[in-house]
Amino acid sequence: MCDKEQLSKKETIALRTKHIGPSCKLFFWSDPVKIIQAKGCYMYDEEGKRYLDCINNVCHVGHCHPHVVSAATKQMAVLNTNSRFLHDSLVLYAERLTATFPPKLNVCFFVNSGSEANDLAIRIAQAHTGNKDIITLDHAYHGHVISLIDISPYKFNHPGGEGQRDWVHVAPVPDSYRGKYTDKEYTTEELAEKYADDVKIFCEKANRQGGGVCAFFAESMQSCGGQIVYPPGYLRRVYKHVRAAGGVCVADEVQVGFGRVGSHLWAFQLQGDDIVPDIVTLGKPMGNGHPVSAVITTREIAESFGATGMEYFNTFGGNPVSAAIANAVMDVIENEKLMENATNVGNYLKEEFNKLKNKHVIIGDVRGHGMFLGVDLVKNRETREPATAEAAYVNKRLKEKFILLSNDGPYHNVLKFKSPLVFSVDDADELIQKLDEVLCEMEESENVIANIGKATQLTIGHAQSEMNGGANSIPLQV
Repeated sequence: MCDKEQLSKKETIALRTKHIGPSCKLFFWSDPVKIIQAKGCYMYDEEGKRYLDCINNVCHVGHCHPHVVSAATKQMAVLNTNSRFLHDSLVLYAERLTATFPPKLNVCFFVNSGSEANDLAIRIAQAHTGNKDIITLDHAYHGHVISLIDISPYKFNHPGGEGQRDWVHVAPVPDSYRGKYTDKEYTTEELAEKYADDVKIFCEKANRQGGGVCAFFAESMQSCGGQIVYPPGYLRRVYKHVRAAGGVCVADEVQVGFGRVGSHLWAFQLQGDDIVPDIVTLGKPMGNGHPVSAVITTREIAESFGATGMEYFNTFGGNPVSAAIANAVMDVIENEKLMENATNVGNYLKEEFNKLKNKHVIIGDVRGHGMFLGVDLVKNRETREPATAEAAYVNKRLKEKFILLSNDGPYHNVLKFKSPLVFSVDDADELIQKLDEVLCEMEESENVIANIGKATQLTIGHAQSEMNGGANSIPLQV
């Protein structure tokens, strides 16, 4: 696995510090992992050490999948050019992709990233509705461009953010475990209704103030908010309120699409077969690490966008190589039955997480679908006080045991599982065994517990910075 001519880890860090912007973040900044090779669910560092990848929702069908690599190299050897030239691979892939959606979602715009897809979705929604105001969910993250920072509380409400714009309305995330309304007080149906009613209030406010409702913009399950699964019936109610107010409904599937939930190709389908967004955005998994993404919408909305008179083109979006890669990813999902694997292994892993919950009181909640799972760590199950420093410690120790996992949520206390879909039962057993070991050592070692107590003095921002990286990150004293 090692190449003697490659830079040492120290040299790589030095060059990165010298030439890469300090706001560009790394995982585990205080001791970053240098990866030189990867295959399937495994990543290898410069010393040949193997890490189990539980963090990578980019390499959706596995790192360096041979079928995807072959499709890329074969197409690149024949043609890659500006997307404004006519070629078959784009239209054939568009036909294949739209066939997986409800019939009315049959028009594609191809772009290069999830951020670009979400930015375009805003433009399309504005053109179609003639309105400006956008309703987003608290803790949401939709991308790194200016238009998306403006609708991402995960960014604008945190250090460096400029706060909430007057045309943005932040509805409570429908988190039944630690949200505004919880399962302690309400039934599932009541939770869906109460959270949807909050969106209705913002629809009324937007129309009353004159901006009008442009769009309700939400991930189909929220990732950065802590792996949140919405109560059944929530989107049905929300979509009704938004459309009645003159807006459109955008489903961000950048994190959760392409079969990650196992039972369905698209996560919005978890809310019911009759739930059909007006616009869907795709990203990360679409190209298995290659930059390709898309916006899917209706013919009516696409024509509204075209009626503005402004021509839309994207130099690289849907170019021949990108289209060939995206098509190959769909081949692998289908031929290797990865949705079935996501269901089977995801259910197994969820059961094992729940067994750990029965053993370790620090686990307050286990949630998710398929290979999109969250383990919510708490200091007290009754109060549900988040165990932020403990979650950072768990991830640090797992990395030392060659497991790559992350933590997120508004308190950064939720362990996030979002591996490539080729994750196996054996891989799940390795993760569970090592997580159990870490939780046991936390319970058994007075020194660890004492140091975690000191670490709780860190702010949430510092905990996030240590996980995501940055010059201002402060290592946990554990």
